[in-house]
Amino acid sequence: MPIRRRGAPGGLERIHRKTVQRELDSTLSSAAAAAAAASPAVHRRGHLTAALPRALDAPEISVVVPVYDEVESAAELYRTTTAALSALGRTYEIIVVDDGSRDGTYQAFAELADVDDRLRLIRFGRNFGQTAAMAAGIDHARGNIIVLIDGDLQNDPDDIPVLVSKLDEGYDVVSGWRHARKDRALTRRLPSKVANWLIGRVTGVPLHDYGCTLKAYRSEIIKETKLYGEMHRFVPALAHIMGARIVEVPVHHHRRRFGRSKYGIGRTFNVMLDLLTLKFLSAYGTKPIHVFGGAGLSFCFAGIGAGAYSLYQKWADGVYVYRNPVILLAVFLFLLGFSFILLGLLAELIIRTYHESQSKPIYWIRESRNLDDDAGPA
Repeated sequence: MPIRRRGAPGGLERIHRKTVQRELDSTLSSAAAAAAAASPAVHRRGHLTAALPRALDAPEISVVVPVYDEVESAAELYRTTTAALSALGRTYEIIVVDDGSRDGTYQAFAELADVDDRLRLIRFGRNFGQTAAMAAGIDHARGNIIVLIDGDLQNDPDDIPVLVSKLDEGYDVVSGWRHARKDRALTRRLPSKVANWLIGRVTGVPLHDYGCTLKAYRSEIIKETKLYGEMHRFVPALAHIMGARIVEVPVHHHRRRFGRSKYGIGRTFNVMLDLLTLKFLSAYGTKPIHVFGGAGLSFCFAGIGAGAYSLYQKWADGVYVYRNPVILLAVFLFLLGFSFILLGLLAELIIRTYHESQSKPIYWIRESRNLDDDAGPA
């Protein structure tokens, strides 16, 4: 498997390539040996390997791993994740979404997937971002429980059983909290603390660590939550809108062993904009006329007040209307308010088209008894 590390001298590059290849070969051998006990050997791509039985039934747990240029982490990530999931004693699948990597990440996971059919791969044509990678993995997940985890080995797969056990207690969302975070204090931890506090105040869901990717969800919750832009960090708040029960548990966090982080402090501004979007969706997602109409009526009343003041100046001070700039302000405010009201009405039409064209209800039912399914939304 060709692996290229940019900027490394020729000798160091060859040593690094051999080290990664040895680690991958060792992991492949371990996976094949484990599979041999469960199924006979088969020929695949000219090599005699042991094939794990293909899971025809939906697994209980789906683990979604978005990756981008993480070839060095591939073998270790697969080994630790399969070990943690095997210890649970439940059926599982691992869905790795390659977000347009250029360093051989997909090829590394493809060799592992040739041996283990529980490892499923998705490869993007280009880099679409972490939210898109998560959305693709969630869309293709088949488990009743969906776990999200980073592919850079900073999240610990050994924490997955802890999250799953909390779901078994009746929670719908279990969010990881990197209480001993191994990142730089000024550029990573401090902005994160501020953002977490602000998100908690705006959304009403006070979590210590919205940015931790390691989270577990019930499938019916996460699959009903559509992700756009960079909204993946707000999934707990979006689930809260649906009435989900959320809990936060401390998880381990490790220093990055390979490469460097793909995110910087500049994404803080994107978080603020996404937070405004989330607040609008949560408060006025099904009633936009309330915000646009409220603002419009306020501007209209302000325009009427300004017009009345210009009339008062005419009768009290003898200032003619065409010489009074207040009348221009009155006309401007009234027209602005009228435009806001029309905008709110258009938003109402769009919202109704969105829900009715997709038969999408504006509510979420947790459970029911003695109800006829045919009587629900068509």
